[in-house]
Amino acid sequence: MELRHLRYFVAVADSLSFTGAAERLGVSQPPLSQQIRDLEAELGTPLLWRTSRSVALTPAGTAFLTRARSILAEVDEASAEARAIGAGRSGTLDIGLTGSILAGPLGRLIRLFGERYPGVLVRLHEMPPGEQPAALHTHRTDLGFLRCPPEDPSLRVVRAWPEAVGVALPAGHRLAERTAIALGDLSDEPFVSLRLRDSRFAASLRDACLSAGFVPRIVQQVVESASLVNLVAAGLGVALVPDSTGALKRPDIAYRPLAGPAPVADVCALYRAPAGAVTENFLGLLRTELGRAEPEGAAS
Repeated sequence: MELRHLRYFVAVADSLSFTGAAERLGVSQPPLSQQIRDLEAELGTPLLWRTSRSVALTPAGTAFLTRARSILAEVDEASAEARAIGAGRSGTLDIGLTGSILAGPLGRLIRLFGERYPGVLVRLHEMPPGEQPAALHTHRTDLGFLRCPPEDPSLRVVRAWPEAVGVALPAGHRLAERTAIALGDLSDEPFVSLRLRDSRFAASLRDACLSAGFVPRIVQQVVESASLVNLVAAGLGVALVPDSTGALKRPDIAYRPLAGPAPVADVCALYRAPAGAVTENFLGLLRTELGRAEPEGAAS
């Protein structure tokens, strides 16, 4: 028994006419009649009473019609669902990120994506950058957003948006009077930092200090960026942070841009190749809205 048998039978049952059903289906009447006879032979019972002038359902045909309609409806529903998923209009999108990333344009992109693709469920997973490659490989996430992509040739990376780095100072700090601060001017300051073993970005900021001629005196390391600015506010030290973090106005923190050669906090998107349709749609939106996310190749 094939789906066409069910479709042909339902068409005849609806029309109660082989001629009308053949016109509706766009087939000739003799093959249609043969398909119905084949179906009845397979079932071992007649589904239709036929006379020279009329067609009527047998009791078995009436019962079979209900089931046939249900089966065809489920097939149509499954087909529509498969097409929607294949086109990226339905499904899920799991995004791995650090807390500070949401301070940038990602939140707006997620809102726009939800408006454009309401059938896709977006789930956010906050995690340290070092955990994001494993989450992608095990399919816990589809996209990761981080500032310094890892060396992993099996993953693809795109530059999502640029971001500068500045310095967060405790309110009233002697350097807060300046409009911009050179990195070398921080050589005698205590630093609070994201934990170096978890954050390639934190390691890159340390390396920038080394290039500026000093070893940063890191007095405290934390996991979350929110903890970082709280430690600055408490007067434990200064911190190098992205512009998006510095833009969060707090009366107990002074944020100043870095003068001269300075590190950057550009955000990259990381994903498995080939990307699924939902992921491609999100990257397409990112390109449209930010004019970014051109492929750069394997993570390295």
